[in-house]
Amino acid sequence: MSEEPLTQAETPPPSPAPFTPAPVPTHRRSNTGLWLAVILIAFIGGIGATLWGTGALQNWWNGGSAAPLAATGPAVPAASPAMTGTVTQANVSALDAKVATLSARLDNLSTQAMLAGDKAGKAEAMLIAFAARRALDNGAPLGYLETELRARFGEAQPKAVATIITAADEPVTLIDLQGAFDELTPALMGRRDEGDWWTATKRELANLVIIRKATSPSPLPEKALQRARSLLAAARVEAAIAEVEGLPGRANADSWLQMARRYNEARRALDVIESAAILAGRATPPPPVVPTQPAVAPSQPSMTPEATPAPAAAP
Repeated sequence: MSEEPLTQAETPPPSPAPFTPAPVPTHRRSNTGLWLAVILIAFIGGIGATLWGTGALQNWWNGGSAAPLAATGPAVPAASPAMTGTVTQANVSALDAKVATLSARLDNLSTQAMLAGDKAGKAEAMLIAFAARRALDNGAPLGYLETELRARFGEAQPKAVATIITAADEPVTLIDLQGAFDELTPALMGRRDEGDWWTATKRELANLVIIRKATSPSPLPEKALQRARSLLAAARVEAAIAEVEGLPGRANADSWLQMARRYNEARRALDVIESAAILAGRATPPPPVVPTQPAVAPSQPSMTPEATPAPAAAP
């Protein structure tokens, strides 16, 4: 094959330069999102651990029935029926004792209240009786005391109350008796004409010589009048009545004797209601109630129950 010379026009074109890709710019990745994700996961894990520790998550995980946890402490022995009965009996006995004590205290308080009421009623009755006596001594009307006398003593002492009320309607005081006695003294001496001269002579002769004991009072009218006057001054009206009834002029003293007897009966009635007021509520109070101790149950022999193993935790 013949080689043909290359001409200048047939010179081959130059080969293209190799293609080199331009470098892609790289950007620096931030770690903020990664740290947020780690913190969120740790927070959720803490909540889950808390729920798991309290058993809520276990209940949900096991379908709502939580398995019994295994006892971490020493096993507590179960109480035997004998020990339960003994403890119950002791509690009942203690309650019975407390109830008995409270009942005794209530009974004592009731007794004290009753005694206090009796004392108050007794004091009121005595005040009414003393006020009635003062009204009669002063010759004043009873007023409201009449109603109080009927209410307080009308059932127990009706006769005495009626006597006091009647005496208050026509009051007679000690001063009235003394004044009437002084006016009646000449008539009580018997110096009016009583019979003929022979009767008067025999009376005078009988009084010339009088034989009596040294301790007995003198029967002379003058001495009897002095004694009666002294007895009236001492408010001993009953003794003064006896002296006047022994005087020669006793027939002239009917009106005075009626006044004196009415005065004396009123004072006796006052004594009756005063005694009733003093003796009111003197009944023997009931003795204080002493709480009775309930019978102590016999001591049971000490029993040491066997330890019952704790139930195993459910899987």
